[in-house]
Amino acid sequence: MSEVYLTKEGFEKLQAELADLKRQKNEVTIEVNEAREQGDLKENAGYIYGKEKQNQLLTRIAEMELRLRSAKIVDNLAINKDEIRLGATVTMRDENTKATLVYTLSSADEADPSEGRISVSSPLAQGLLGSAAGKTVTVRLPSGAKTLTILNVEYR
Repeated sequence: MSEVYLTKEGFEKLQAELADLKRQKNEVTIEVNEAREQGDLKENAGYIYGKEKQNQLLTRIAEMELRLRSAKIVDNLAINKDEIRLGATVTMRDENTKATLVYTLSSADEADPSEGRISVSSPLAQGLLGSAAGKTVTVRLPSGAKTLTILNVEYR
């Protein structure tokens, strides 16, 4: 698996999710054991459902553990803090509407547009990467081109 770049906050969020998955796995294991005690496993819907859910949880846990093992925390990397990179919070002005936009560039795992966190692989983020405060960029989006003036770049 390739390296996964995360902010410290994103890494901690994945660790918390992993802990929750392990808790769920323990609960499902108890349910499966209780269903097993009810007899005939071929026709025991609770047992069959429990085993399927248990397998899904085990698969997700393995994926999360692998992702966390290969994660690089960007907060610790030496990057040019003047340029827009993963982890940057960018304040910009849309030159067409004059609206001020604020987004934090995050990994796909951390992206949540409703909270202002967009994936670094999104078209908007791709158009901003490498730029700096004071620059005006034209970003090609699925809805059309946008001209944005970058007002501020900060790393929190």
